[in-house]
Amino acid sequence: MAQVKLMLASLSTMMSHGFKSSKQDFTFGPWKVTAAKNHIMKSKDIERLAEEMSMPLPEMLFGDNILRIHHTDGYGIEFNAVDALKRVNNMEDAVKVACAQEWQESRADSEHSKEVVRPYDWTYTTDYRGTLIGEGVQIQVTETAERINMEKLKAREQIMFFDDVLLFEDELHDHGVSMISVKIRVMPTSFFLLLRFFLRVDGVLIRINDTRLYHEAGKNYMLREFSTRESKISELKNVPASLYTDPNEIAQHLTLKLTVCEKLELPVIEPQTAADEAPQ
Repeated sequence: MAQVKLMLASLSTMMSHGFKSSKQDFTFGPWKVTAAKNHIMKSKDIERLAEEMSMPLPEMLFGDNILRIHHTDGYGIEFNAVDALKRVNNMEDAVKVACAQEWQESRADSEHSKEVVRPYDWTYTTDYRGTLIGEGVQIQVTETAERINMEKLKAREQIMFFDDVLLFEDELHDHGVSMISVKIRVMPTSFFLLLRFFLRVDGVLIRINDTRLYHEAGKNYMLREFSTRESKISELKNVPASLYTDPNEIAQHLTLKLTVCEKLELPVIEPQTAADEAPQ
């Protein structure tokens, strides 16, 4: 009996784990990192948002999930699902599923039989790189030749804070997967963030859009690198199919299409002189 109770308690914990809301805050010098995870967005809110955006939304939309990096001076950057969806291309670079011909033939009598690709990017491909926030002051973005030192990041350093936040996911009507998530790790001297959009259209292509953000304590800027990697499945014949579902493994086999390096310069806040210190 005791074993049964233990199993039921364990099962209950496992079932509730995926739906448990959580919010974590971590302070790193003048920065506060906030990672909030909540339930899938309610259907009425999804319907309202879908109308506003004039497009169907992903099956699993975590509209209240957020990862925010906020400075005590009132500026920062955050990552959320709604802003990521606002960057989805409308009918650009549309991708047809591998079974499009069979799909058409099975619906030959339908008036919509030729509409294989809907009038929106049904893969939800987004080039979202984060949302700059600020109360009167904002981070300035400029292009740069400076790169994130990935070798330095490989050095073993204590991880003081880590979190992984899913923003949205869709199984593309059983034709693959489209998802975007953001993870951050904070070390004693820096923080590093990876926002990853992963798309796999079965039998057609795999695409990864990565945004890496790095800040070293004491420096007046962050480095942000955006990259797009993509390959058709026909170009991956020498890669084991078992790797297709693992973004970390397949990324190194995809063709690099684009890299954009940016410097996010932090605003300089001038100290205010108190009124009572002004000369009489």
